[in-house]
Amino acid sequence: MEDESIVELYLKRDESAISATSEKYGNRLTSLSKHITNDDFTADECVNDTYVEAWNSIPPNEPRTYLYPFLARIVRHISLNRCEKEHAQKRKGQYVDLSEELDECFASSDNTERVVDDIVLKESLNRFLADLDEEKRNIFLRRYWFFDEISEISRRFGYSESKIKSLLMRLRGKLREHLEKDNIGI
Repeated sequence: MEDESIVELYLKRDESAISATSEKYGNRLTSLSKHITNDDFTADECVNDTYVEAWNSIPPNEPRTYLYPFLARIVRHISLNRCEKEHAQKRKGQYVDLSEELDECFASSDNTERVVDDIVLKESLNRFLADLDEEKRNIFLRRYWFFDEISEISRRFGYSESKIKSLLMRLRGKLREHLEKDNIGI
């Protein structure tokens, strides 16, 4: 079923929207959540919570042309919040490691400044990603959005792990420079 048809089911409040969503995107959403939570049961719960959140968010949102990214954003946030809430030690360690990789690119600020800066940061990150070629952008997103392991990225793109690590290091450096140019970096 096409995304537009699935969104129509949500807009009509037809409960078959959830089964259509699950059939089309369930495996991908579960995989994304499992990369974050590192637990099959928790990932399944997060995906189910994603369906509920989608049900509650459509309407007013109508993601006819971007249903998977819409759902992926929801499941990612639910999964990250679940890790923080439950202090899942195994996954929390990896989440902290990934955060530390990117920490060198961002300036620290208090909560008040952070709320305002989030919008500027989002726009700057979008420009940074848009300026990368497709392969580099996908490698960067696989690591820092989908939380893929270096070995997974290496297999997916057909490069050695050392090349992926090196590329990610260079991309973080470029990101830092880009953010500094936008007065966001350290």
